[in-house]
Formats: sequence, structure tokens, C-alpha cells
Amino acid sequence: MHILVTNDDGPPSQQSSPYVHSLVKTLQDAGHTVSVILPHVQRSWIGKAHFVGQLTKPTYFRPGTLHEDDGTTHERPLPEGAMEEEWVLVDGTPGTCAQLGLYHFFQERGPIDLVVSGPNYGRNSTSLFSLSSGTIGGAMEAATCRKKAIALSYAFYSRDHDPVLIAGASRQSVRIVEHLYNNWGEDVDLYSINVPMIQGVEDNKVMYTNVLQNYWSSGSPFQEVEADEEEKNPDEQEREIRQQQHDAAGKTSSSGHKHKYFKWAPKFTDIHKSIEENPPGNDGWAIKEGYTSVTPLKANFMHASSNIKGELKLPKPIPHPKPHPTIHALIDYEGPYVQPLILSALQTHLPASSYNLIASVSDLPTATSLVLLITSYESLPFTHIHAHPTSAFANAYIIRKALIRKHYLAFTLDSYLTKYPSSPLKQHIPASVSFELDYAEFLDDAILEAFELHESFARNDGKEPVAREWWILKPSMSDRGQGIRLFSTESELQAIFEEWETENSEEGSEGDTEMEDEGIAAVRSGMTSLAITESHPPETDISSASKEQARSAPYATSKTPGNGIITSQLRHFVAQPYIAPLLFPELGKRKFHIRTYVAAVGALKVYVYREMLALFTAIPYIKPGAASTDPDNNGGEGRWASENNRTGGQADDESEAEKDSPFDMRAHLTNTCLQDGTREGSVLRFWDLPATLPPSVTPPASSSCAPAPPSTDWRAHVFSTICACTASLFEAASTQPTTFQPLPNAFEVFGMDWMVDERGAVWLLEVNAFPDFGQTGEGLRDVVKGLWEGVVGVAVGDFFGVGERGGGGGDQEKVGDERWGLRLVLDLDMGRG
Repeated sequence: MHILVTNDDGPPSQQSSPYVHSLVKTLQDAGHTVSVILPHVQRSWIGKAHFVGQLTKPTYFRPGTLHEDDGTTHERPLPEGAMEEEWVLVDGTPGTCAQLGLYHFFQERGPIDLVVSGPNYGRNSTSLFSLSSGTIGGAMEAATCRKKAIALSYAFYSRDHDPVLIAGASRQSVRIVEHLYNNWGEDVDLYSINVPMIQGVEDNKVMYTNVLQNYWSSGSPFQEVEADEEEKNPDEQEREIRQQQHDAAGKTSSSGHKHKYFKWAPKFTDIHKSIEENPPGNDGWAIKEGYTSVTPLKANFMHASSNIKGELKLPKPIPHPKPHPTIHALIDYEGPYVQPLILSALQTHLPASSYNLIASVSDLPTATSLVLLITSYESLPFTHIHAHPTSAFANAYIIRKALIRKHYLAFTLDSYLTKYPSSPLKQHIPASVSFELDYAEFLDDAILEAFELHESFARNDGKEPVAREWWILKPSMSDRGQGIRLFSTESELQAIFEEWETENSEEGSEGDTEMEDEGIAAVRSGMTSLAITESHPPETDISSASKEQARSAPYATSKTPGNGIITSQLRHFVAQPYIAPLLFPELGKRKFHIRTYVAAVGALKVYVYREMLALFTAIPYIKPGAASTDPDNNGGEGRWASENNRTGGQADDESEAEKDSPFDMRAHLTNTCLQDGTREGSVLRFWDLPATLPPSVTPPASSSCAPAPPSTDWRAHVFSTICACTASLFEAASTQPTTFQPLPNAFEVFGMDWMVDERGAVWLLEVNAFPDFGQTGEGLRDVVKGLWEGVVGVAVGDFFGVGERGGGGGDQEKVGDERWGLRLVLDLDMGRG
């Protein structure tokens, strides 16, 4: 219907008219056409008056942000056809506004069906309020024109203007207005509605009432004042009157002068006293009880004679989609590869009106505003995230060392499998030896209790290199393949540390400052420093003291491009048996590992992304210790795999001796960030690998999955195994509360690396935070795009309650379900919600 809205409080103002904008918007959201004409200033307590002899002039108001005083007033209206909302302000009374709105404005919108005057800033109950009410006066003016009219007032108990309470009162008002219009009383000219501004008002009763007849019992409602108050601003006086109403206390004072001035200062204690002294059923009583009061009136300041009593039974409300609060999204992911994919995922899953992009947390309208934070770890405002668990959602947990630090991961798994030896992880975790070392000369002490190593060294004694058991050495705090070496004897292991120590000694002679500068330069050229990388924040993964200790430790940056490691990465080490890889002749017999993206959401759901990748070495595989001429060697480039380690990326003018002797790690390291050139063919979709294994390979049985029959697709068997092991891995991490603390208002995408061995068995290699998506390459960009679309769907959409909820939504989801290519593998309540 077409509703004309007026009031006696004037245009939206947090000081004097805080409710009208919310009511207008709620009426519009309910599908009504709303025309607004208001007094241009405060006109309370003026009743149904008109200004005689005054030329009434309009101005034009364009409302701004809800609950903000940013609307603008203009001398001339918008041009015809303009789409912007515009209200009319006049320098008159509420009664004048009703007359002008009915007969002189808004004719192009069609006849007016109903006039609503209000919502008044304060109650209009009992005769003492009602007889002077400009709100009721505006509605009564419309009633004298035989128009259905409703006076609406909000009885407030606080001046904080809580948007939630205002919205609830507005919804309640619209329901009652619609009901009364469709069920108008036979003897009724207008209704006076009083809505209490309390929590849960929509669930409280709505009562038909009469006007309580009451009187000023304690003398004059005017107060004598000193002469210096003569020129006080009327609006300020009005605020003082409202404060007295709020406090229910007003005391007269006398200036003591013969020449007196007076101001309107009603004693609201008279009104409260009259309510207490009278029986139930009147409008004042209803508000006191927390009920909404509906009083039928005649256009003569009397309640209607119709026998309308008792509770007004409203029909069940027709659900209208509630506007969702705006999500403020701070998206600043590192690098140009992923940033546009995340923005595209937001556009795909979230309504355009549900979010806006911001550049900083300081841009939030309020501290409690909804905010999505997807940025580097160091940039995340964890203090804000912790302080606002229901409104802030971030893309990283603050503590997850149990997964992403190799020696912590080894401890986590060892502890868990000791308690749960039947876990699916048991058959898919390589043996790990963890140790700490500061100086090469102390290696004997560091591995004193590494019995697996000593037993292997003993078995290797006297054997040719190709026949030995080989081990892989990994610095615990390095990433992207940095610092990885192979060894098979204790002397080879000793030589690795002595090599690093020698390099550090040579660089240290240039002074600490130069070494530190070189470390920074190394980072800029592709080497990774623990202290500044996105995945390893200083406040959780390495303390200031340990950084200083690391700077004085012997192991410095390797000069080999692409495989250097910074001092702070070297102290904790993990050694694992070398895994002989699965090789496909049709793919050049190159070693590969599987990259699986895993989304951990809240505390705690874990999803595995179906679209996995296969990352290949730069050159064909060469067995550790083997030469290319060996019949068992799987290819190569005429190079020996000796006890010395070397990575790719070398200059073309290497000597022949260098070509014949080094251990070419390019045949062993599958991390594509260490490879030169375009990395053509180094990254494939996992599901594009051959569907059948080479004839010599028989997939082994595992405790987590049944063995894949020869006729089945081995890739599906691997995916099922990875899903089962991932669930167990995060369950294991959940048992380490000091090193894994998922937040209910955070999520994180991890890159998990797996190896398939020569028998077809799957092995967990490591877990990476903030994986380097750029290494996927442009050709497979859609894989990363699909991942982030899924993450936005299951994480962002479910947390904020917006967007598509594929597969029935997060609440109905069960383990095994897939949404947007993400399979739920673990749903664990860690008691952090």
C-alpha cells in the first residue's frame, strides 16, 4: 500500500529523531510505497496545531546511512526521473505535514492508503501525554480528512539507540500497522500505538487498551528559571525534558527574583504514580508490563466507543528475508597469482550487496563490524580476532606448529600412534629421527640415541653406494625444499654439516653486518628466511632470543642459487628413510609427489580438495648412489649420485669434473620452485596421471583402506587413503593443545605433500602453511580457482551465513559429503566454539 509517514521529531537525528529512518526502511522492505513529509525541526508537544498567518515553505531531504546523521537537505528537489530517495521537509507542524502530504505532494504515486505519524521519540500514553502529542496530532489531522491514520510511539529506556532494539521495534510496528489496516475497527478514526523499546518485544503481547485519564497532581508543569536561561536553545530544553521523563523525576526551583521566566518541565512522577494507582487495561499499564499498547481513538481526543478489549492476536509473520549486515573484506594475499582468484571466489559465492572491500581494519565502522581477513600471517590482527570471535573471520590459526614444523610433526605423530596404533596413519608415516645440532663437531652427541640411524649405518658398512639404505635430511624450519640433503653414512652426514659450517666461517669473516645483509639479499633472490616468511610468524614459531642464537650459530646461507637456507632455519633436523618413488615410463620416469590442498575450518572441520596435483622433478630419476650407466638406473644425464649433494640451476660453464662428481638433486627434489625455466610438464593434475600402474607394481594393503584390486583405478585408492590419513593427522594434532590451537573464527588452507612409492603405497611427507600457489602455473590456474571458491563456500559462507550452501549447508553436513570439490573428512568438536 501507499503509506504517508510524518512525525513531530523532524528529520533523522541521533539527538532528537532516531527512529523514523528505520521505520521507513522496514516499511519499504515489506513491499510498501512510502512517502515521507516531516517538520524541518523538532515540533514535539504541539498537538494538532497549525501556524496561522505563516507562509509554509518546503526543503528536500535525502536520507543517508541508517543510524548515522549524514543525510543532506537541499533547497530544490531532485530532477524528474532521478532514482535517489528524497523526503519533504516543511517549516510547519505535524498536522500541516499531514495536510500537505495528502493533498499537495506525492500525487504521482497514487492515492494514500494510510498515514503513519511517528515513531515518536518517547511514549504517548495516558491523557497527559496524548493531549499535547504532536505525533497523535499529525495522525488526528489525517483522520479529520477521513484517512486511516496511526500514531506510533516508542517508549525508550536508554539513549544508546541500540540498532538491534530499533530494528525489532520497527518490525513489530510494521506487523501491527499491516494488521490494523486490514482489520480496521468499525468505530475507529485512528489508532495510537506505543511500542516498548525492550529486548524481545516481538515475542511479547500486543494489547488493546484505553487511554488512562490522569492529572497533574503536584502542581504546575512549568518551572521557574533564572533570567540567563531565557535564550536557551529550544532543542536543548526539549532534551532536558526527555531526560526528566527518563529519570521520572523533576523538581521545581525558584530564582527568587520578582521578574520571572518559565520553561516547560512536566513532572513525570505524576504520570508514573497514576499508572501504579489504576487497574490494568490502560495504555500506561501495558507499556509498564512490556506489552505493546494499541488504543483505538476518535478524532476528538477520546478513545473509540467500540467494545475492543483484550489481547490483539497478530497472525504469524510472513518471513521476509532480513538484510544481512555488511561484511567488510580485507583481501591482501601475497602475490598477483592468488589475489584475483580470491576476489573472484567472493564474487561467485557472496551477493554483491553482502560485502565491501576495505584496505585496513581501521576502516571498520565499529569494532564489532563483520570482517573477513585474508592476508599474510604477519598482517593478521590477532588481538582483534581474539576479541571478536563472532564477527571477525581470519585465514590462519595463530598456533599450528604441530603440523607445519617437521620436528613437531614427528613428535605429534609419534605420540598419537603410541596411543592409537591402529590409526590409518600407522602404515603411511615414514620413520623419523629428530635431533638438534648447533655445531658439526657435536654430531656424535646429537644422534647418540638415534638408534635407527646407527643400525642403518652399520648395515651400509662396506656396501657400494647404490646398494645402501639412503636417508633424507630436512631442516625442520625450512620450506620450499630448502636445505634438503641425502646421506647414507655418518661421515656423509658429518660432511653436510661441516660444509655449512665452512661456508658460514668464510662469510662470517666479513662481519656480522655483512652476513645479515647477505641473508636479506638471499631472501630477495629466492632464499627463504624464517623470520620474515609468511608461514612462520616470529611471535609463535621463533622467539627473539632464539633468533639471536640462530644468527650466531654456524650454519649460514648456502651460495647455491635456489637451495640456500638462512641461519635461523638450521638447528632442528629430521632424518627419514629415502622413499623410492613410483615411476611412469610414459612420463619420462621422473619422480613426483602429490600436492593435496586441505582446508581446516573453525575448531574443527577438515576438508580435502579432490583436485590434487602431481609435481615432478626437473630431470629423470637417478637412484641414490647410482650412475647413469647402471642397468638398474632409471635414466639420467650421465651423472653420478655420490655422497655430495648439489641442486639444479647451475651455470652452463661448469667444469667436466663438476659434472661427473656432484649429486644432482634435480633428480630427487620435486619442489618446482627450485626448477629453472617454465617448468613445462613439471605440474600435472593428479587425475590426469595414468589410470593403471606399471605392470611390475602391486598396490599393497593398508590398515586404512582395502587394497586396490588390479582392475580398479589406483588414483581413487590413493585419494581415499589421503582422506583417511588427513582426518587422523588433524585428530592427532588436536591432542597437542600447546602446539595446535584452532580458532572457531578462523580457517586455514594447508598444502600437504604425499609420496607414492615403487610399490604404490602412500606416504606423508610434510604439511605446509601458506602454500605457494604460484608454483601451480598458469595452465592449471583453474585448480587453485576452484579451491578458493570451495573455501569461500564452506568456510566464509558458513561462518557469516551468506551465499550458496551447497550440499545442504554446514549444519547438516556429515563426514564424507562433498561441496565444491571439498570432501569433509573430519568433524571434531574441540570445545572452542
